[in-house]
Amino acid sequence: MSLWENIAADIGAATGIQARLDQQGAVGGGCINQAMRVQYGDEDYFVKLNSADQRAMFEAEARGLQELLDSCTLRVPRPVCWGEDGESAWLVMENLQLGGHGKGADLGAGLAQMHCVTRPEFGWVQDNTIGSTPQLNTPADDWVTFWREQRLQFQLDLAARHGHGGRLQSQGERLLDEFPALFTSYRPEAALLHGDLWSGNYSYTRQGEPAIFDPAVYYGDREADLAMTELFGGFGGDFYAAYREAYPLDPGYSVRKTLYNLYHILNHLNLFGGGYHSQALGMIDSLLSELR
Repeated sequence: MSLWENIAADIGAATGIQARLDQQGAVGGGCINQAMRVQYGDEDYFVKLNSADQRAMFEAEARGLQELLDSCTLRVPRPVCWGEDGESAWLVMENLQLGGHGKGADLGAGLAQMHCVTRPEFGWVQDNTIGSTPQLNTPADDWVTFWREQRLQFQLDLAARHGHGGRLQSQGERLLDEFPALFTSYRPEAALLHGDLWSGNYSYTRQGEPAIFDPAVYYGDREADLAMTELFGGFGGDFYAAYREAYPLDPGYSVRKTLYNLYHILNHLNLFGGGYHSQALGMIDSLLSELR
């Protein structure tokens, strides 16, 4: 069978409906996967495509979407099915009707509500990806250890393998030793996180409901999610005001947000290279200056 016949069979098995699948056209905006909107019977679906060896990435994304859905907070596309045929892998999900106008305050309040969903341990039930980079989620009782070993150390080691040594590594090692001081009087809970919450991963439905998608889910300090919203342009003052009103932040967030965003800048360095090296080093130097 062809790729689209296999996908149609998968949708049919998942929904119990036998219908014709019509390709509606490619969707732009992604740099990792191909994306298509399709119609299967009376329903519209959003399909992500990649090589067959990326099936596990799609499985983890589907489970992450379901985890967010189960929080009953913000709109999230419902995962339908995923699979591979030896050449291509796919993830089929609900096609949210996006492109509407909504209130940043609703997004902020909804995210605060989502962050009230907690678990006893940091991490998650499986590893996933941040972009196309593996993201480790081995459950841990201690947040500082989790962030050091499964986030910053992992990215620094990957950067070294990509040839980014020297001062980035020496200053990075200093930071790994010293950043626990930022948690002397702050003990975060293991909150449900989107994990990759930049401005390209939220929108509003045509009815004005805030929606989030393309997650890298795990349970961690809610500040990590909020920090990333500030990394590439911000979400607007009404979003932050509503979040803080619903769930006030610890004063130390103003420094720790750089620690959390360093993870994403290191990941961008590992994925794209270029100017992210100087940005990452500048963030490490800024944090070390705060710790003196």
